[in-house]
Amino acid sequence: MTKPIMISQKASAPAVRTPSPSAKQALAGLSLSMLLSSLGTSSVSAALPALAQSFHAGFQEVQWIVLSYLLAITVMIVSAGRLGDILGRKFLLLAGLSLFIAASLLCGSAGTLWLLIAGRVAQGIGTAIMMALAMALAGEAAPKEATGRVMGLLGTMSAAGTALGPSLGGVLIAVAGWRAIFLINVPLGILAGFLAYRSLPADRREPAAGQPGFDWKGSLLLALTLGLYAPGLTGGADGFGWSNVALMLAAAGGAAVFLRVETTASPPLIPPAAFSTPFLIAGLVMSTLVSAVIMATLVAGPFYLTRVLGLEAAAAGLVMTTGPLAAAVTGLPSGRLVDRFGAQRMTLAGLAGMAAGSFAFSLPSALPGIAGYMAPLVFITAGYALFQTANNTAVMQAVSPDQRGVISGLLNLSRNLGLITGTSVMGAVFSLATGTASMQTADAASVAGGMRTTFAVAGILVIASIAVATGSRGIAGRHSTASTESPRSGQ
Repeated sequence: MTKPIMISQKASAPAVRTPSPSAKQALAGLSLSMLLSSLGTSSVSAALPALAQSFHAGFQEVQWIVLSYLLAITVMIVSAGRLGDILGRKFLLLAGLSLFIAASLLCGSAGTLWLLIAGRVAQGIGTAIMMALAMALAGEAAPKEATGRVMGLLGTMSAAGTALGPSLGGVLIAVAGWRAIFLINVPLGILAGFLAYRSLPADRREPAAGQPGFDWKGSLLLALTLGLYAPGLTGGADGFGWSNVALMLAAAGGAAVFLRVETTASPPLIPPAAFSTPFLIAGLVMSTLVSAVIMATLVAGPFYLTRVLGLEAAAAGLVMTTGPLAAAVTGLPSGRLVDRFGAQRMTLAGLAGMAAGSFAFSLPSALPGIAGYMAPLVFITAGYALFQTANNTAVMQAVSPDQRGVISGLLNLSRNLGLITGTSVMGAVFSLATGTASMQTADAASVAGGMRTTFAVAGILVIASIAVATGSRGIAGRHSTASTESPRSGQ
């Protein structure tokens, strides 16, 4: 019989968690793992021009250095979380870090572009393991009443890696060449592995007869579906064409087959209860929607800063780092607010901040120039940090401990799908709203109009998320009441 996703507070108490005597070191190792995960994307993006020159390749080829990494994470992250639940999270985290280190060495020594891309795929698989298990292990390393602060810390490290990546990548390339951006991961990965090995508690081993199996069929179907969806949603050089439609239809078919297989699998990759638990579904839907909104700042922002405000590329990049920095600074305070006022309230507060920033962008700016851009951006990214901390805390506190790995994977998957979907959808909205086929020839007025329309759509998505959050509060309240009144809860 499949275990339910949601459990009562009483049932979740002390059964599976023995607090580590060196919890701070454990959290340091997990935080460093999250930092490396985000650095793997942002620092490499800064190296694309140097890589194109080194390998004599065009943009369509070198972009796979980034895309292969993101696709590997997206495809593997749920399976990584489930394997952690089965094999042991500490064991698999250390294996993931080892793979990440070895892949970084391969990338740093690659002599051809395709060998580098192969290394990035392996690096992405290691990163998927690190991301899926860091959140689950962090929930075990800290007391339950401090879960919000722990989730805030992980969010801070992820945002810090995103903000630090371009500048760190630029410095490393200037001093030691592009290979240094991969090789720097080796000592940092070894340090993270040492801290995790030394301070995380040992995995609890069940007898072989009592261990659940792994749903290989479901895992392969999910990987295939996501592998079709991500490139299918991204238009090529000629835009969204029939090949994209075919890929999306194939992905829809794969999703239908996956859901059917999961209802009969024993055990399933994703417990069937996940598909019928409104509170969990609400958390995943909101995560997808707000992550898509975040991509509006990255899709429309650079064009607005350069074409409307007239900034050089370097100055525009510096202004855009305001967003990740605001998220990094907000992360830890967000965790404290969640622990003090509750995840549900802070989820709504974070979404309110995102809505305010989005609609501020959709109106003629009350502040001139750069200040008029930075103020709404801070509201959006700080609100996003608060939302992510609160939403992750609410979901991770509400699932049974033996399912934290797979649910952590689902949370990360929903975020990645939101980023991929947002890149395509927000890009299409921005392109249509500017009314020009080429952004290189768009005038300042067209770009400003496209910016306002794009963020009006973003604001509507945030309002939809607020509606989902409001509905989930009632669901959570009814669940809590039912758990309290249940005869088993009182035992």
